[in-house]
Amino acid sequence: MNIGQHIDLFAPEIELYQEIQRLKREKNAVLLSHYYQRPEIQEVADYVGDSLDLSRAAANTDADIIVFAGVHFMAETAKILNPTKKVLLPDLTAGCSLADSCPPEAFEPFVKAHPDHVVVTYVNCSAEIKAMSDYVCTSSNALEIISAIPRTVPIIFAPDKNLGSYLIEQTGRDMLLWDGSCMVHEAFCIDKLLDLWRKHPDAKVIAHPESEKHILKIANYIGSTSAMIAYAKHHPKEKYIVATEAGILHEMQKEVPNTILIPAPAMEDNHCACSECAFMKTNTLKKTYRCLRDETPEVEVRESIVEKALIPIERMLKLSK
Repeated sequence: MNIGQHIDLFAPEIELYQEIQRLKREKNAVLLSHYYQRPEIQEVADYVGDSLDLSRAAANTDADIIVFAGVHFMAETAKILNPTKKVLLPDLTAGCSLADSCPPEAFEPFVKAHPDHVVVTYVNCSAEIKAMSDYVCTSSNALEIISAIPRTVPIIFAPDKNLGSYLIEQTGRDMLLWDGSCMVHEAFCIDKLLDLWRKHPDAKVIAHPESEKHILKIANYIGSTSAMIAYAKHHPKEKYIVATEAGILHEMQKEVPNTILIPAPAMEDNHCACSECAFMKTNTLKKTYRCLRDETPEVEVRESIVEKALIPIERMLKLSK
């Protein structure tokens, strides 16, 4: 399956695209988009990246308004890094199954029960969870963050048990894992994936570390979304079966236009024969335009939470190369 380098927009979409560009200039606004967003949103964004890329962009922006085309925890992170700026999310219902798997009222007693542990949380969690953390990490820098903590110090890792298991395997650390997961990365079907690989035996499987262990076991390369794109870019003559949210294929194909990219199949049969995040896809070009035009919905984080959550986020940014 080849994804074209450019996307076809209908006349109303072209008009929306142009209006978004105009409003960004007029309002001194920046549009940040995650790789999992719809292609038309990625095309109009000022920055497209993974969670670490976008955290850095949010930390360094001089814009007055940040429009975050992603999910709620990402917009919260941008607000924590920019408490005096207006942070907008095109659709407030854009949540995250992984973040939802770690409610603050359950995580707090878990942390208190292990007072000698350093708490490392994956960025895919709420601001309240970050406020209970010593370090925040992304899939791009998780190994760096864990390696920076002395081996004698016990670690709680939350909320993703699959990423946590991968980190234990890579570092040899004995970490206490929260039992959370991402429904998108747990949706891949190993039987369908093996069937697909038999049809394309020359293809390499590249996978995100949020995937389950049996998927990672057969992967030729494991990495964050940005790392997967970089890997394909450095090996453009290969054919790839891509085991992460299908939105990555748009930017990846732009980087390697002549490479065959095949989305890894999900357990459920759907229109794309892949795994899509319904939360990511709630944002549309029209909602992005209205969000910027009306400067709503706005993401707010309590000042007391901002103060506590900023500490582990800044530690992450400082430790990340």
